[in-house]
Amino acid sequence: MPIASSTATSGRLLSLLSLLQVRRDWPGEQLARRLGVSERTVRRDVDRLRELGYPVHAVKGPDGGYRLEAGSQVPPLLFDEEQAIALAVALRLAVGTGAGIEEAAARALTTVRQVLPARLRHRVDALAVSAVESRGRDAQADTDVLLALSAAVRAGEEVRFDYRSPGRPEDTRPPRRVQPHHLVVRAGRWYVVGWSPEREDWRIYRADRMTPRTPTGPRFAPREVPGGDVAAFLSARFKGSEATDAWPCRGEVILDLPAPEVAPFAGDGVVEELGPARTRVVSGSWSWAALAAALARFDTEVEVIGPPALREAFAELSRRAGRTAGVPPPA
Repeated sequence: MPIASSTATSGRLLSLLSLLQVRRDWPGEQLARRLGVSERTVRRDVDRLRELGYPVHAVKGPDGGYRLEAGSQVPPLLFDEEQAIALAVALRLAVGTGAGIEEAAARALTTVRQVLPARLRHRVDALAVSAVESRGRDAQADTDVLLALSAAVRAGEEVRFDYRSPGRPEDTRPPRRVQPHHLVVRAGRWYVVGWSPEREDWRIYRADRMTPRTPTGPRFAPREVPGGDVAAFLSARFKGSEATDAWPCRGEVILDLPAPEVAPFAGDGVVEELGPARTRVVSGSWSWAALAAALARFDTEVEVIGPPALREAFAELSRRAGRTAGVPPPA
């Protein structure tokens, strides 16, 4: 009998802890109803959680209640099955974030795996997830830098920083200033998207090239990135577009190749089958020369539908290739 009672109490404590983690405030009467016990039993269970290190605070008010606050120490955590699997996947993928936490993530994954039930451990081990670092070690952003930038974004404080430009490792220019609005990761690199008071324009900085200075600058009023979507804004800037998320140079051609051979290498272009060995491709790039070169790599005949700027880019590409090969230009 005592064993059964103890088991019931432990199960109820876990249920109570799970409920407290779901929402901020719980009236005592609602907790008692959800657990099927009296409010007196809820008070006793709350005291037991406090003894285990969980900072459960009493909420004053007409109804009274309880709140699980963040504590100074890390008590045992409670995850359901979906959360445990999600945590394992996130830790395995952490190596690709470029945040300099690979070793810590590996140790955390080992710790989590050791405390999982056997059936969940088998599911985690069956996850064939390979986190491939897409950048070199020089693209690693320092964790302290990321934390400082994140804190400035949340506080709405201007950041003063030194910036290492490509090819200029010892940049002697004075510190730069930016009002950071977003800290984002793209293709394994971290970027700060912010407003430059000096340029009076939006700027994007690589976090791994930034060295924040202290103290931070003054507070600033929040702004909205152009278009209201930071992901679309970042994608547009990387395409060389100042406005919409679209390539500034976009053209249409017909290739003498089957569509299945073109589609895997067309990127975000539109591929349409015209026949067994004819394919229409509508694609874009940051310049006409880059677009012509990208289409020429299909190693087949290319018929330019338009615009004229793409046809001229092919002509200039041909002239350059001829000079490189030592072929005299036509008379």
